[in-house]
Amino acid sequence: MKIIPAIDLMEGKVVRLYKGDPEKKTIYSENPIDIAKKWEKAGADMIHLVDLDAALGRGSNMDIIKNLVNQVSVPVQVAGGLRDESTISKVLSFASRIVLGTIAFKEREILKNILGNYGKKRIVISVDHIDGNIMIEGWQKSTGKNLIEGIKDFIEMGFSEFLLTNVNKDGTLEGPDLEFLHKACKINNINVISSGGISNIDDVIKVKQNNAYGVILGKALYENLVSIEEAKKIS
Repeated sequence: MKIIPAIDLMEGKVVRLYKGDPEKKTIYSENPIDIAKKWEKAGADMIHLVDLDAALGRGSNMDIIKNLVNQVSVPVQVAGGLRDESTISKVLSFASRIVLGTIAFKEREILKNILGNYGKKRIVISVDHIDGNIMIEGWQKSTGKNLIEGIKDFIEMGFSEFLLTNVNKDGTLEGPDLEFLHKACKINNINVISSGGISNIDDVIKVKQNNAYGVILGKALYENLVSIEEAKKIS
């Protein structure tokens, strides 16, 4: 199982939000490159880099993201606000993978073009949900689509990489959403990355027991409740 620390950017700073609410943020660092190098040194398999300003439609951290990617050797998957083909192409020119949410549900033809141009291993579909209902646009809008049905729709299109986040778990330290993770991981021939709610090493073990491809460490990592080193031992 891949151990993937998250670096969430807002106004150039490393932050964590509570349940995706930009008004409930904690700033952990003003130097995201230092944080990325720290997680790389600790043994991270990949870095999950999120542009929260872009996701919320209120700015961009693109220059910082590109600089960060160029200064670490581990793969970096970039998420947040990737809602048009030119931006996606630009990010894929330097990042290992991208995570697509809103555009995946609203622009199917563009999505097919991206899949054809870059291949399924470089495109992660973000299936963020509240009680099994998939959310988009920075978790502000419901798609009306069921989680498992939504995943299966993308499999039919040719996708295999998925990022699963229960919005109500994100940044809460209340434990991961094992119910929906279990359902998603039972689907054949896909890789599911679990995100949200990790509070300690036991939570990481539970995610692994559900056969997740990877786990994202966020607030628990920044609050020193779990370390990359100990997570790697059980991964």
